[in-house]
Amino acid sequence: MTSAGRVGRAISRTPLLAGLPREVAVLASVAFAVALGFGILIPVLPVFARTFGVSALEASAVISVFALVRFVTSPLAGGLVDRFGERLVMTSGLLIVAISSLAAGFSQTYAQLLVLRGAGGLGSSMFTVSAMALLLRVVATEQRGRASGAFQGGFILGGVAGPAVGGLVVAWSIRAPFFVYAAFLFMAAGIAMVFLTRSRLREREETVSHGEANRLQQLRTALRDRAYQAAITVNLITGFVVFGLRSSAVPLFVVEGLGETATIAGIGFLVTAGIQALLLLPAGRMADTDGRRKALLWGTIGTAIGMVALTLADVAANGWGTPAVAATIMFLVAMAIQGAAGAFLGSAPSAVVGDIMGGRRGGIVVATFQMMSDLGAILGPLLAGLIIDAADFDWAFGLGAALCLLAVGFVVRMPETLRRSPT
Repeated sequence: MTSAGRVGRAISRTPLLAGLPREVAVLASVAFAVALGFGILIPVLPVFARTFGVSALEASAVISVFALVRFVTSPLAGGLVDRFGERLVMTSGLLIVAISSLAAGFSQTYAQLLVLRGAGGLGSSMFTVSAMALLLRVVATEQRGRASGAFQGGFILGGVAGPAVGGLVVAWSIRAPFFVYAAFLFMAAGIAMVFLTRSRLREREETVSHGEANRLQQLRTALRDRAYQAAITVNLITGFVVFGLRSSAVPLFVVEGLGETATIAGIGFLVTAGIQALLLLPAGRMADTDGRRKALLWGTIGTAIGMVALTLADVAANGWGTPAVAATIMFLVAMAIQGAAGAFLGSAPSAVVGDIMGGRRGGIVVATFQMMSDLGAILGPLLAGLIIDAADFDWAFGLGAALCLLAVGFVVRMPETLRRSPT
């Protein structure tokens, strides 16, 4: 056995990942490296853009262009996965983001920075779609929930650690985060190339690839499936509410609604991330034993309750005359509920997609699933801003709760997919 094989086998035997294929541990490690570098860069990015003398809107566009390109290129990424395979597309995507980030660190104009960040969005979509497609193919049906939780856990832990490390990096130079981010991406690409062997994939593909339908027909078949409809709806609303609305509205709410400092907002997000990280694997195990539908219900209903709690925190602070400390505690409780619910939404939806594909290559199906989250993350902050300007924070949070209840309706009508034959 090679040294790479021995290391991969060792990390797959860690207690939390016991029984899962080695590839799960490798993908979780890659996710951690990517998220760590991203967390270091993202707080500095608008500040760096402003050094070119641009407006606040133009500075924010540097972040938005990355998400926008990710969204529009996801179908391309899915097609590449189906044509060339997950490992090659994943490694290529990581290298594209690494090289574009390295070049962005040397940007001399705002236009250069904008173009290079957009190119990074293409690489990001290639990595995300291929990594999820690979994850869902290498695990057995009864492992998909826990495997998805482990993969998401890598992102969460890296995302929490990134900003903490970023403060030290930016003290060296405002361009330094680009180079550190690129270094982590090169490291992630190296992990993928060394530890992700093709033997397991060949074995699976030989047993399931015969008679596969045309890729577009595969997507049309999935879109008619009520379980897939529920999965993409949950992912859309998760992107809208969690990555869009909550991420943009909560920092403003803490400062303007609660009258607290930005530190309290950071503590709230840390509570959410910490609880979600602790519960990801238990939530994934529940999806693998009690069913995907139950886990999705816990996640969507829990997120709705969390958004209602945020609404009540705003009403308490501004309508009921509640003491500031009590309103702040309500806010932290709401964020804790969101974290617990997020653990179920981090594993069950992707497990449903894996059940539907049943081990087959399904790049376009996975890409469409991923696009829903990106679309929600793009629209969420915009609509939240409009509502806050026109009304107040409680209306924005109330919209989030209502959308989560809409997702509950789709989950209620879906059939259970655990251990069913793929369509």
